[in-house]
Amino acid sequence: MKFSEIWLRSFVNPAYSGDQLAHALTMAGIEVESIEPVASAFDNVVVAEVVSVERHPTADKLSVCNVKTGKSDNDLLQIVCGAPNVSVGARVPCALIGANLPNLMIRKTKLRGIDSSGMLCSAKELGISEVADGLLLLPNDAPVGMDFRSYYQLEDRIFTLSLTPNRADCLGVQGVAREVSAITDTDILLPFAIENVSDEINDTLNVHVTAPDACPLYCGRLLRNINLNVTTPLWLTQRLERSGIRSINPVVDITNYVMLEIGQPMHAFDLAKITGGSIQVRYAFSHEKIQLLNGDQVDLTPEMLLITDEHKPLALAGIMGGSESGVTYSTTDIFLESAFFSPAVISGKSFHLGFSSDSAYRFERGVDFAATRSALERASYLIHSICGGQAGAVIEIKHELPQRSSVDVRMERIKRILGIDLNKEQIGNYFRRLGFKFSEKDKCFSVMPPTYRFDLMIEEDFIEELARIYGYDHIPTHYPYASMTMLPEPETQHTTIEIKQTLINLDYQEVINYSFVDADWEADFVDNHKPIMLLNPISSQMNVMRSTLIGGLIANLQFNLNRKQVRVRLFEVGCCFLREDERDCKQIEKISGLSYGDFSSEQWGIAARNVDFYDIKADVEVLCRGKSVEFKRFSHPALHPGKSAEICFEDRIIGWIGELHPRWQTKYGLQKNTILFELNLHSLKPKLLPLIKEISKFPPVRRDIAIIVDNEISAYSLLSCMQTVKSAIISDISLFDIYRGNGMESNKKSLAFRVLLQDTEKTLTDEQAEYAITSLITILKNQFGAELRN
Repeated sequence: MKFSEIWLRSFVNPAYSGDQLAHALTMAGIEVESIEPVASAFDNVVVAEVVSVERHPTADKLSVCNVKTGKSDNDLLQIVCGAPNVSVGARVPCALIGANLPNLMIRKTKLRGIDSSGMLCSAKELGISEVADGLLLLPNDAPVGMDFRSYYQLEDRIFTLSLTPNRADCLGVQGVAREVSAITDTDILLPFAIENVSDEINDTLNVHVTAPDACPLYCGRLLRNINLNVTTPLWLTQRLERSGIRSINPVVDITNYVMLEIGQPMHAFDLAKITGGSIQVRYAFSHEKIQLLNGDQVDLTPEMLLITDEHKPLALAGIMGGSESGVTYSTTDIFLESAFFSPAVISGKSFHLGFSSDSAYRFERGVDFAATRSALERASYLIHSICGGQAGAVIEIKHELPQRSSVDVRMERIKRILGIDLNKEQIGNYFRRLGFKFSEKDKCFSVMPPTYRFDLMIEEDFIEELARIYGYDHIPTHYPYASMTMLPEPETQHTTIEIKQTLINLDYQEVINYSFVDADWEADFVDNHKPIMLLNPISSQMNVMRSTLIGGLIANLQFNLNRKQVRVRLFEVGCCFLREDERDCKQIEKISGLSYGDFSSEQWGIAARNVDFYDIKADVEVLCRGKSVEFKRFSHPALHPGKSAEICFEDRIIGWIGELHPRWQTKYGLQKNTILFELNLHSLKPKLLPLIKEISKFPPVRRDIAIIVDNEISAYSLLSCMQTVKSAIISDISLFDIYRGNGMESNKKSLAFRVLLQDTEKTLTDEQAEYAITSLITILKNQFGAELRN
C-alpha cells in the first residue's frame, strides 16, 4: 500500500513529523517499509507560460520560445527548447538561471548561436519521473510565476506500508487515517462529505444475483451523457501516481481513486457494450472464456464468479474487468458497479490465473461491506463533478451479509495476557479511539467489532488491539522465571549432533535443502511417479514432498561444479515423506551423503585419484560406529546396477550405498563418478556400551587361511560364520586378499584370511593354534564347500 503523506494528513494531521508518524505506525503493527520523496531536490523553478514559438534558424529540432515567468507581462525570457510538444499558451515548469536541477545547473548559454536564458523542463529532468516524452504540461489554470515545488506539492513524501494479510482495513487511506487517529489520539476529519447524487434519469438495469453466497451485496447505477474527453484534475492524478497507479481516463481514474481512498474496489462498464438490458452475477460455465483488460484470455472454470450480460461475460468478479466492456474515450454512458464479494470466492484465484490485481488483493482479504454503497455515491459524485452527465437511481441487491457478534473482553484476562494493569477508563478510551462500540458491566467489556475489521474474532484479538494502542514499547519487560533441571543424557543413544560431527570429521560439509522438490527428481532417483503433491507450491520446481534427500544433494553438487569446485563432499540430515495410502503419509528422518571428484585435496604426498565405492563404504562403516553392518548387492533406480549395495543391520535394511547411474550422470551433467549413500537416522542412534576386556600380555600367533569358494558366496557370510564358531583363543579374523584369474576356475575365487590367536593367561602352543585353525577350515568346508588352496 502506497500513499501520499499530504493525502493522509488531509484526513488526520497529528503533531508528528513524517518520520515520527512512520515509527508510531510501525510500533503499532502497521509496518512502514519506506518513506521516499516524490521528487529529487531542486530549486528556482517556476510555472511559466509559453508566449511564442519560432523555429530555430539553424536547427530543425530546436525552437526559440518567449516565456512569461510572472515578473511582468513585458519581461519575457528567450529560451531555446528541443521538446516536440512545446506550443503557444502551454504552461510548463521553467528552470531559471541559477537553478540547481538533479545533475544539472542552469546557466545562460547559447544554443547554435541563439541566447537561451533558462530551460523548459520535462518530468524526467525534474526527477519526478524516470521517463518523459516531452515537456511536463500543466493545467491551463496553473498560476504563472508560482514556485513549481509548491504548485506541484513536491515537498510531499510517499509512505509504503508492508501490511500483514489480516489488516485489509488499511488498504485505503481512510483506513490508515483511522489507525493514525487511534494511535496518536488525534481527531479524524473527513476532507469530503459523501453526497448522494440526485436521480436525474429513470433508466436502470435489471440485476440478477444467482450466487448470493458469493455476492451478498451488489450496488450499481447508470450514468449517461458523460464526457471522457475532459482532463482528470491534477490533484487526483497526483494522488494516483504517488500510489503507483497510472492515469488512464477520467472514469477509470475515479474508480481507482475511490478504491485507494476508501478501500472499496469498483468497476465501470461501457453501457453500449452490455446487451440484453440486464446484469447477472453468477458462476462461470465450464466452456466459457473471457478476455481481460490486461490482454489475457482466460478459460473459465465453474468456481469462478462472473459479471455477465444476457449473452457474454463482462468481468471476472472481484478480480478484473473484460476488455470488451471496458470504458474508453468514446464511451458516453456507463454502468457503475460497487459490490461486496465473499473473500473465500476470490481467494486463490489470482494464483491460479498467474496474475494479481488491486481489486483481488482487497476482496480476498475482505472489504468493508458497510461502505459499499457509500463508495458508489462517492464515485458517482466525482464523475458527475468532473465528467458531467446524469445519474440514475442506485440499484441495491442485498442478501445475508457476514454477521458481526459482540465479544466479551475481561479485565482479568487483559492483565493476565499483557502483564499490565489497565483501569476501566483506559480500556474504554482505547476502544473509543479505535472506533469500537462497547458496553461495560462487572469488569467485562462487551465489544462489537466494526464491519471493516474482519480480523477481530476472539477475546485475544481485542486484547492485542489494547496492547497496540497502549504501546508495545510501554509494556514493561520482566525476566522470565524458570526452574533449571539437568536432563538425563542416555548412554545408549547417539545424538543427531554426534552423528553429524562424525561426517564433518570425515571432511563432509552439511547442507540444508527444502523438503519441497521437483517431481522429476522423485521419478529419476526413486522411481516414484506418485509423490505427495503440494496443493499450493511456492514454485513449479518445488511441487512435491521429497521421499529421498538425493535430489537436493545432486542440485547442490551442480551448483558447486558450476563454480569450478573439483572436490565436493556433502551430507544432509532431513525429513522425507512416504505415502502409506491415499490419505495418509509418514515422515522419516534420513541422513544422506555425496562424494564427487578427488579422493583427497591436492597434495604432493598422495597420488591423485577419484573417490570410489570403497572409500565411501569405509565412511559409512565409521558412521555406523562399530555396528556389524552387512553390505548386500541390490538394485536401486538411482544407482549403477553393478556398484550398489543395501546396508543391513540385524537382518533389517537401514539404507543403501552406490555409484550414481550413468544415465543420471549424463542427464545432470556430471563428468566423474558420484558416490551416494542414504540411511535411516533412527537406525544410527543406538549406541553400543563399551565392555571391559582384559588385554593379553602374551604375543599373538598369526595364521593365514586361503580357501577357494564359488563366486556367489560373499566374503561377509564367510566372516560371519567364522566369527560365530571361532574358538575363544581367536582374537581377530580379517580378509586381506581376493583372487580371480589364471589357475582359477571361472566360477571360483580365492579368499585369504588373516587369523590372530592370543590367550590372556599363557603363550599358545602350536598344537592349540593348529586345532583352532583346523576347526575353522572344517566349518567352512561343511557349510560353504570351501577347499583349502595350496
